[in-house]
Amino acid sequence: MSARSEAAAWVEAVTAYANKRGLTYEEVGGLNPRDAPPALNPGGSNRITGELTEGFWGSSCDADEREAGGFGRRAVLPGAALVKSHMPDLAKVVPIFNVESVERTAGDALDRASRRRVRFESIDFNERFIATVPSDHDPVALRELFSPAFIDWITRLPAEVDFGITDAQLFFHWRLRALTGEELEAALDGAAGVFKRLRLEMAENGLAPYSPGPWHAGLEPFPG
Repeated sequence: MSARSEAAAWVEAVTAYANKRGLTYEEVGGLNPRDAPPALNPGGSNRITGELTEGFWGSSCDADEREAGGFGRRAVLPGAALVKSHMPDLAKVVPIFNVESVERTAGDALDRASRRRVRFESIDFNERFIATVPSDHDPVALRELFSPAFIDWITRLPAEVDFGITDAQLFFHWRLRALTGEELEAALDGAAGVFKRLRLEMAENGLAPYSPGPWHAGLEPFPG
């Protein structure tokens, strides 16, 4: 399949999923109107927004894009899907954290040097991921947030993933193994799993997370 055909098939897969779930599809995601909640993934290609899976609201777009194909047949293909959801309640617990797959570049390794690594009791987790918080943050809150059940689940995901929270938004980065509708669904299911499990951990720690709704996708203000 040529790069152009592969790109067209991916757009078709994303729009088909958006139509199936009643999501908003945009070729390039724009900003929300003034005084509306911040838009997720502004500028992202093939952005879909809404209830991405049952009970999980947010936005997804292409990431790690690259040019492929020969002369006259070149096209831009994504290497990953980037999924985001507004989670100001989680940000109150752990304002900033990153969990990155160890398969990264030398530049990423230098960037990590400015942050504090958080290690967990799971050898499998520590071998697959590098969890960090800013150097001036206490890592205890992150350790308390990740239960053994959550760590076991995230370690079993079949793709290379990164996730964390920044600017009060949960982000989930899934490296695409194929440009198909099935792979998109797998990526969104993975993001939904992180969202739902972190909310469960918050509830079990005596916190009261917001009920899932369009406010997580930037479509409405948070209630109250």
